[in-house]
Amino acid sequence: MAAIYSGIHLKLKSAKTSWEDKLKLAHFAWISHQCFLPNKEQVLLDWVSHTLVSYYNKKLELEDEVVEKLWTYLDNVIHSRRLQDLLKNGKTINLSFSIAQVINERLSESCSQKTQQNIGTVLSCCSGILSTPSLSIIYTAKCELLVDLLSKLSELACQQLASDDAVGSQLFSILQLTFAQYLLIQRQQTNPNRVFGQVTSHLLQPCLLLRHLLTVRNWTQADDSHVRQHWSREIRNQVEILLQAGLFQPELFSSYREELLPEWELHEKKKGALKSRLLPVDTVRTKLGSGFSEPALHGAVVAGSVSLLYKLFLDSYCKAENHLVCFRMFSRLFDCLRLSGLQQGVREDVLSPADWSTELFALEQLLNLVLSSDIYNVASDRIRHKGIQFGFYRNLAQMLTSHSQASIPAWFRCLKLLMSLNHLIVEPNLGDLVASAWIDAKVSETRTKKPQEALIGTVFQTYSKLRQFPRLFEEVLSVICQPAADELRMPILSAGLTAKLRECLLELPPNQILDILCLLVEKCQTLIIPAVEGDSDMVLKLMSVSSVLHTFLFNMRSLDDVTPYPMVLRTQSLLAKIQKGIIQPLLELLQAPRGEEEKPELWLRKASDSALLLVYTWVEVNTLFGVSCSKYVSPSADIAVTASAVRHWGISALLPGVEEQCWEKVMALASSFASASKYCLELLTLQKMKMILMQTKGDPQALQQAAAFILESGRSSMNRGETEPWDGDISAINDLTYPTAHWHLVVSNLTILLPYLSLKDVEYIASVLLETLVSAKAQEVDGDQEPSISIGKISLGLLHSPFLPEMRVLHCAFLSSLIHQFSKVLCSTAADSVDLPLQQLSADNISWHEEILSPCRTAELVETPSENKLPKDELNLSWKKLEKAAQSILLLVKNSSPVILKEDQLESCLCLLEITSLLKLDNLFPSDCIRCFLLLLSLVANTRANVSCSKLLSLKFLRTCFHLLRCLQAGRNANSVFKVFHASDALEAIMTSLFTASKFFTDILTDPAWAECLQEAQTFLEHFLQTIVERRQSVRINLEKFMSFLVSCKPDAGSARSKCCKNWNPAAGQLLLMAFTTLCHVITLYLPQQPEKKLQSADVLSALLEPAILQMGRAVEHGLQSNMQNQPLPIAFIPSVTTLLKADLSHALSKEDCQKNPKMPSGFLERPHIKLYQKFYSQILRDLPSAGGHLQFLQSALQFLTVFCSVPDLSPGKETAVTVIYAVKKLLAGPEITVQVIQNIEMELTGVLVQLLGNCSAEEFYAIMRLVLQGLEVRNVWQQNAKEVLSAVTLIKLLLSCPLSGDKEKAFWFASPQIITALAMQTKEACQDQALISTIVVPILETTAVLLRQGEGVLLNPHHVALAFSILLTVPLDHLKTEDYSSVFLGVHEVLFSILQCHPKVMLKAAPSFLNSFHRLVVSVMHEGRQKGDRGNADEFEVKLKCAHLVERMYTHIAAETEEFTVFSAFIVAQYVTELQKVTLHPAVKKHLTEGIYRILDLCIERDIKFLNASLPAGVREVFKDLYNDYNHYHKAKKQGEEKYTA
Repeated sequence: MAAIYSGIHLKLKSAKTSWEDKLKLAHFAWISHQCFLPNKEQVLLDWVSHTLVSYYNKKLELEDEVVEKLWTYLDNVIHSRRLQDLLKNGKTINLSFSIAQVINERLSESCSQKTQQNIGTVLSCCSGILSTPSLSIIYTAKCELLVDLLSKLSELACQQLASDDAVGSQLFSILQLTFAQYLLIQRQQTNPNRVFGQVTSHLLQPCLLLRHLLTVRNWTQADDSHVRQHWSREIRNQVEILLQAGLFQPELFSSYREELLPEWELHEKKKGALKSRLLPVDTVRTKLGSGFSEPALHGAVVAGSVSLLYKLFLDSYCKAENHLVCFRMFSRLFDCLRLSGLQQGVREDVLSPADWSTELFALEQLLNLVLSSDIYNVASDRIRHKGIQFGFYRNLAQMLTSHSQASIPAWFRCLKLLMSLNHLIVEPNLGDLVASAWIDAKVSETRTKKPQEALIGTVFQTYSKLRQFPRLFEEVLSVICQPAADELRMPILSAGLTAKLRECLLELPPNQILDILCLLVEKCQTLIIPAVEGDSDMVLKLMSVSSVLHTFLFNMRSLDDVTPYPMVLRTQSLLAKIQKGIIQPLLELLQAPRGEEEKPELWLRKASDSALLLVYTWVEVNTLFGVSCSKYVSPSADIAVTASAVRHWGISALLPGVEEQCWEKVMALASSFASASKYCLELLTLQKMKMILMQTKGDPQALQQAAAFILESGRSSMNRGETEPWDGDISAINDLTYPTAHWHLVVSNLTILLPYLSLKDVEYIASVLLETLVSAKAQEVDGDQEPSISIGKISLGLLHSPFLPEMRVLHCAFLSSLIHQFSKVLCSTAADSVDLPLQQLSADNISWHEEILSPCRTAELVETPSENKLPKDELNLSWKKLEKAAQSILLLVKNSSPVILKEDQLESCLCLLEITSLLKLDNLFPSDCIRCFLLLLSLVANTRANVSCSKLLSLKFLRTCFHLLRCLQAGRNANSVFKVFHASDALEAIMTSLFTASKFFTDILTDPAWAECLQEAQTFLEHFLQTIVERRQSVRINLEKFMSFLVSCKPDAGSARSKCCKNWNPAAGQLLLMAFTTLCHVITLYLPQQPEKKLQSADVLSALLEPAILQMGRAVEHGLQSNMQNQPLPIAFIPSVTTLLKADLSHALSKEDCQKNPKMPSGFLERPHIKLYQKFYSQILRDLPSAGGHLQFLQSALQFLTVFCSVPDLSPGKETAVTVIYAVKKLLAGPEITVQVIQNIEMELTGVLVQLLGNCSAEEFYAIMRLVLQGLEVRNVWQQNAKEVLSAVTLIKLLLSCPLSGDKEKAFWFASPQIITALAMQTKEACQDQALISTIVVPILETTAVLLRQGEGVLLNPHHVALAFSILLTVPLDHLKTEDYSSVFLGVHEVLFSILQCHPKVMLKAAPSFLNSFHRLVVSVMHEGRQKGDRGNADEFEVKLKCAHLVERMYTHIAAETEEFTVFSAFIVAQYVTELQKVTLHPAVKKHLTEGIYRILDLCIERDIKFLNASLPAGVREVFKDLYNDYNHYHKAKKQGEEKYTA
């Protein structure tokens, strides 16, 4: 046959053969073994290459279709397994260089046409060539071709990134491969000038554009994920490496220096250098300046590139002696930015806001590099270089301050960097800086506000350290007093700036602070106060100065008894000037008579704000100084105060010298609008309350009036509802922020206000709290990370606060308000809302607070002493109301009169329930606990969702109600609810409601939401029934009534008795089953717990258990009737049958006959039930192997098997323990089983095996062991049956968790050497496949560790234990995912630790194997924990740190546990330092490893140290010496110190 096909070569060359036939022949020749052709592979490659080259060289005319097929043929050949095998076996096959040129031309053509269609095959050919070393030589041998290819691929990538099309992976994978190839060649080249020329001529522009587009692209889900997440970052890194190696090689530094430094500064002048020298900077700048991208992109690309190029330049050349060169490079690169044109008089409007942002960001990065590299040395620049750098930075600062860009964060950051370089750079423009960046800057966005505050904070710190704070605030005051740029300035000192100012004020000398304050007061007295009347501009200046005065006085260090007396006198004088020179004139101005106006003028409002802010500041500071400093005398001490003012605590008591009539006018003016002045009035009133409380004998009436005034002051604004967040600055308060500030003041001072508020006021606070919480939940303020204060945040903070439950009255009032709000939601729907129970629970005429009223009773007595009734009567009234409300709820259930809720009402109720859940429900008073329980009971029993409502929303509503009911049941007053109704009545009402509502959920029974709702209902029911039993009051009556109700609800109960038959459905069936299950479970739980003295209780529960079992059995059987034959069991039934079986067994054990023979309870079980259990058992064994993906089913089924297998006689005739183990084994070998699933069901599996192995015979155990060992056969891995191995390994681990004795124990440990050997072989095979690491290797390591620990004292043959080392030495520790690496490392460590702790003699005999295994961990953690430029993911670093800690722990145990191991200590140290010499460890990792190796050095004697110094290689010896010196200096000295003081 071979002879037949031997003429193919001639046919391929023949012009007579059609191209279609030639391609078919070529394809056949390549794949067929029957075709004989000398050097066939090379011939066919040459033929297709020659054909393509001839076509593109115009020597051959072909159709486009034929050309594409030729490319496809070439691609198939290059990627064929046949070619790869031939090359791997050493056969030489070459491609012609011409094909590389053709590929490059094809890509170039695609670039010029800006289309990437029909080049996929060419790219694939390119990828195959570059990834095959013997073929890639056509590029690597001719570097120009590779450079050209890289340039073209970069251009193609740029076109794809710039378009709106989705980014694919093919082009970028080839681009990344080409970069890797070029970087390899680049490192091998010896001529740096040639490399520089290649990079600048062909690669610089496309690479910079590519990097920019990769950085700024808005990636979408349509883009390839690997490109988006991995290759984009990898290619950017490769671009940086390429530019660093191409442009900034060490050999090129002399060229840079010659170009950047003037000739007279060079130490060595080279003759004739001007003709031939390289000009690298000009070359790079020329490339940056020429248009290598779209005009719209060019500026952004250059701006993003200059910082990169400067960073690479600094990385290569930045040394102390080169700082001037580095600065010159900075200035030359800055000239590439458009910003540099502003210094040469170019108009500002050529730059758009976006351009400004880009340019300033680039400048910021450049300045950051200058600062971090320490290029600018102030002294060196001034002395050696005549201030050349300083002059440049000065011009830069002048340009920035004269072109204010306060809306751009980078502008502030640039100024901050210049300030950090040298404050003198900005000093001449300090006034402009203060004006444009602070006082007159319109900054509202957070992203701009933070850098602004950082800049001003730096200015504060700088002038604070220089002790020139007064100089700074002279400029500030000068700017403030200039005419305002706009009508309203932003507040001067925000909360952030106030915090920074506070830090500086605490460090400043007090004299300087007083200088500033005196300056402010003087300017205010002389310039502002005389001209303030009627002048809006002047009054704004007054407000600014007042806010600065307030901030200084509130944040400076207080006077105390150690303050020098001259400072105290000066402070007194200052406060006197403020009072007489500013406050009094302002108050006189405010009380001047004016016409009736609807709204005061702006100047009047601002004057009022300033005056009252200063009054409050003066009063607060004067009081504080009087308390904290005994030498301080108030400036107003000599002013007489009237007796009336003292008695009634008027303004004269706070601020002597102010008449009451004058103050009343000021108060009337301030109260007429919501602003800072109104807030200051509240603060003054609060200050008055504090001063009264500080007196020996307080005035209750004055306190009540003050508290009421504060609350009433903001009531109208709070009712308006329009609010904005507030940043805490008093001067910033306006109409919209005042409600927030007022509410903040009230909530922050509730502990002071609450005892003196009337009940109506407390109820008002509660209602406002609820309203604000509802709106806050609607706006989701939890996710709001803004630092400002909002009403919602304040209210949520109070609700989360531990203080609210302590404010009993407010807590009670809030609950009333909550119930009232629920009532309003329900009343909008109810037909007859008068009898709604919720209205009874929140009735205004009932004193729900009587239990906790004492703190508020004083206020009530003052207001209405005659109406005070006996607390006992009011208490009885409230309890009667509760009983009436409870009966109303039960009556409504009996009458089937629910309130139908629409979807919006349901959502409102859910919001209110969420707020209710934030209350401490377990800490309520009895009456509040009952009210809350009745509220939730009413919502569950007397509401229904409209048919059109979302069923998932309805289920969420029910689930939340049951969850809150359960929380109430956990409280200390849970029993109090039984005072207002019988327990059985409540249970009946809840179940009736659930049965009625269940018909709406029949079509979503498989949804997890239904299961969650059912679970919450069951949990509540369980807690409620437990409470009934624990109370031991009417237990039998309540449980019998509840059981009879459930029986009456069953569909087979007869039409006369059945209440719910007409509504019967599968959901109702599940509810009924749930109720019976819970009842049986509770009775079964408490039956064995009854003490012997309480036999009556035990008899009651035993009597209840029998009918409960009977009824539950019928319910289960009825429920199973709908389950078709051979269908999987419904998950809901399995826990019920498990509970029924437990109850059956408990009841059987309680019988007198069974107590005589407790080991045979099955004989006393109901016969029908036994069949039911056996049916379930068989069905579960049949369903178990295929249920790997249903975790809930698995857990329920395994719990049933645990109980079932505890009674061996229950098993059907031929069923044995082996049958169950076989089903479990098949389950664990199922396709859906993962390691995570096994971990989730491990506890249940252990329970099953404990029962099985405890009751099985020795013969059955032998069969189980044979079954397990079959899974460890190597052929399983060879046959790709890894799950079979996982199943066997898991079973072994579970067997080790079971208590074995006698022959079973002997049989297991007899097989243990075989098990370890099999595990070692499985590990060896599994390690060849990366995918099996987590599936097979990690479980094997865990099982081996457990086996060795359990085998302590049993595994006596050291050889058997040493078999484990073959597992450890096989496991890979490199090239693993982070999760796998962590698991493998921990697994290996645990096995080693088990050997060390449990088999120390084996470790000594097999020391080389132990040390090799441990050394692999050390090497691995050193490799993973080495220091990198990018630390990477925080979670990954935590894993490495944890592994390093494990190594440290192992070193410690080696040193502590084995004294005989000292002979190996020198060897361990030698291994450690040998590896340490190869890497630079991250400090945190190094700390752990060093602490560990110090423990081993403790074992080394002097001879070992000498041996190490003599035998280690030179480089390693230096590392050891450093380590040993640190050991002596830190560790040994510390150890000796500890030993000295150790008893």
